[in-house]
Amino acid sequence: MSVGATVGRPRDPEVDERITRAAAEVFGGEGWARFSVDAVARRAGVGKASIYLRWPNKEALLVAVFASRLSGVRDIDTGSLRDDLVALARQVLHAFLDESGGAVLRLMLEVESIPAGQEHLDRFLQSQATAARAIVHRGIDRGQLRPDISVTLLLNTISGGALNHALTTPSRSRAKVAANADRYAEELVDFVLASVTAP
Repeated sequence: MSVGATVGRPRDPEVDERITRAAAEVFGGEGWARFSVDAVARRAGVGKASIYLRWPNKEALLVAVFASRLSGVRDIDTGSLRDDLVALARQVLHAFLDESGGAVLRLMLEVESIPAGQEHLDRFLQSQATAARAIVHRGIDRGQLRPDISVTLLLNTISGGALNHALTTPSRSRAKVAANADRYAEELVDFVLASVTAP
């Protein structure tokens, strides 16, 4: 056997995905206090040994969930202020409403008690701010926004609107609301722009 050879059967990425999806669902529904490897194994339909083969403890498993599912918000330059903001709002909405959205919302509520959670949440929030700042500066340069527009208030209004929309959605309606998230992003941005665009 060569020095670089691996021993044993390679990990199945489909099993990895099933476990992290189940972990996101358990954490989103139960919170950190009731999050356990046992609960994740039952939800994923795998043995605990399969989980411990991949992650040494429940903290490492949850970190893997955040790393794979709490991706940052990208700045998308479409050439249009409205379309840039819609792209921003859509990314935020999908982060909160997609299958792992409950885990993201739960992290925002419980971040102080979750080991290693703050780093991932900070990265996500910083990416929103960075994207919004770039969009606003382009809008000002194009004459589409007043030069004195507040990046913070604009971001808070759009991201806060997206967050509130997700938080107030009953679990039974979540799939339907998620399916309509792109349209809601347009409605939210149009409402905000009505009060901040340059005359």
